[in-house]
This record gives sequence, structure tokens and C-alpha cells, in this order.
Amino acid sequence: MKTNRVISQLVFIVSLWGILLCFTLPVGAQMRAPEDPQDVFTDAYKGKAYSPYARREFPNWPLWGDTHLHTDISMDSGAFGNRLGLDEAYQFARGDEVTTSTGPPAKLSRPLDFLVAADHTDNMGLFPDLLAGKQNILADPTGKDWFERINGGDGVNVAMEIITMFSKGEFPEALTYSPDSDAFKSVWQEIIKAAEKYNDPGQFTAFIGFEWSSLVKGNNLHRVVLFRDDASKASQVVALTSVPPLGSPNPRDLWNYMESYEDKTGGDLLAIAHNGNLSNGIMFPLEAQYDGTPLDEEYVSQRAKSEPQTLTTGRSVSISKSLPWSLTPGLPRKLNRCLWMISTTPASWRKVRTRRNRFGSGWLFA
Repeated sequence: MKTNRVISQLVFIVSLWGILLCFTLPVGAQMRAPEDPQDVFTDAYKGKAYSPYARREFPNWPLWGDTHLHTDISMDSGAFGNRLGLDEAYQFARGDEVTTSTGPPAKLSRPLDFLVAADHTDNMGLFPDLLAGKQNILADPTGKDWFERINGGDGVNVAMEIITMFSKGEFPEALTYSPDSDAFKSVWQEIIKAAEKYNDPGQFTAFIGFEWSSLVKGNNLHRVVLFRDDASKASQVVALTSVPPLGSPNPRDLWNYMESYEDKTGGDLLAIAHNGNLSNGIMFPLEAQYDGTPLDEEYVSQRAKSEPQTLTTGRSVSISKSLPWSLTPGLPRKLNRCLWMISTTPASWRKVRTRRNRFGSGWLFA
């Protein structure tokens, strides 16, 4: 026992002298870092210095949010009973407590980093007018019937009728709100203004967006469209619908709309396809589009540029491997659950860093 104590004391004294010696030696006598990092390796090691963080050139800050949210503006959401609008949606997402449609309060355990209020563009503005019992709605027999039944508590069945009639192309013409109508344009401006109001650089990002709701014979081809821009650019266009003649159910026409917007404004759009499991396979064709048009290099290149991901239940995955061509070399969007990789090139993303992104550069998740 006594021997162990003596040994411990000796070890302590030697260690203390070693530490003091390091401090008393002249600087020149201490080991310097080599000018060439490779000098630290012997001739027996032919590899390179390794550090997981060295020379990293991609965003590595995960941001969490929701890219597929509907307010009471959307026909289906409103008819199913949602009575919360754009204000409540953004307030809830940023961490505020809100009162739900049925009365109880609700609050997230932690705020989201971003939100896209992606309301359906088809007949955008109809449901608020339907719920309010506007004269033009009540003048139509179907509109009057829906109004009475919704107020009578039968909103779920009305919602199913609305969805079914729209998917079959049987929606009443008198109740159709097209992009050239004042009601449609007014709601689109409300969406833009709400995103501008709640966008808080450095704290919370409110993206301007909408949902393009193509249904081909009842098969889902829906896409959420996100703007990387503010009101000055988004206000130069009206959101696209899937109903001709001012809209189209063809995804190629959506991509053309996106390219036209970018050429006109210098802005940037991203489309995210979702629920391809409800498309009977036509969301991801391998040989020809749903209308029989053969797939070609233009189709693949345009789709890879406009919508490099697809949103499934709870996650987003790259679609590049679903296509039979290798036409997208270097496409930096292949991480599971990644929705949008923001470039680190300062010149190309100054606007995003100062306005649309909470942390500058990062991966967006939903």
C-alpha cells in the first residue's frame, strides 16, 4: 500500500516537471507544424490526409419544414372542414399557438424552419365564396346545394363530390374560377402577400407556392411548385391551373410555364411531384407519356431540371434513377428526403441568402 502511494507521487512529480519544461523551452525548440501537410506522413504511408470536414463544398445544415400544406382556400381542404387560413398556417409553422377549426388550441413542440402554403390552383377562390354564400354561387343549383349541405354538417360528402366531379371533368361551368377571373387573381395576390408578411430572414422562411393539380382520368399527377423569389417576381405571373384553355393537365406544359417564368423574370422555380402511387404508373412513364407521346431526351432533361425529386408519404426521393437514360450527370439532388439543395455559389444565390433561406446554405427537408 505504501509502495503504491510512493509510485503515484513519483508519477505526479515527473508529469509536473514535464509540463513545466514545455513552458520553459524556447519557442524554437518546440515542434512546429510542417509547411506541407504531407510531410507528417512517412514513406510507408502513400495515402492523403483525411478529415471529413476539409474541402467540403456542399450545404450541410438540415432545415425542416412543410412543402405541401393546404389552407381553407383549397376546395378539398375547406369542404373537409378546415377553417384556418394563410395567417394561421404561417403562425402555426413558426411556432405560435393557434386555435384549430374545431376549437382546441394547438402548438408545435418546435417551430419549422420553412413553410409553403401550397393551395390548389384549380378553382382557386371558389371555396371562400362558397362558404360565404356569395350570390354567384347560390345562383347555381349545385352551388346552392353544396352551401346548404356544408352549413348542415355534410361537408365531407360535399368534398368527395367536388373531387369526383373535378376528376371526371364534370365540374359546373358556372362555378369554375379561371385564372383570368378577378376572384382567382385576388386570391393569388393574397397568397403572395401572406408569404411576404411572414417571411423573416434568419428566423423563418415563407415560400410563395401553389399546387398544380392535374388529374388524368382520375389518376394523380399533382405537383407542388415553389418560388425561390419574392413578390416582385412572383406577382408578374398568375399561378398555373390544370384546366384548359388557360391551364393544362400535361406536365410538359407545367415545365414550359416554369421555364417561361424564369426567362421572363430571371427567377427560379422548383416542382415536386407527389403521390405517384395514385397515378396508376403514369407519374413515372418509362416509354411513353400518358397521351402516347414517346419519351425523348428533351422530356428527360426538362423534367430533371424542373422537378428532380418526388414527394412520397413523409419523404422525398430523387427520380433520376426512375428514368432509363443517364442524361443528368452531376445532378446534385440524390439524397433521400432531400427536397432542395441550395447552391453555395455567392453570385447565384445572394437573393436566397438574404431573403429566402434561414441559415444561408443548407438542405431542406420535409
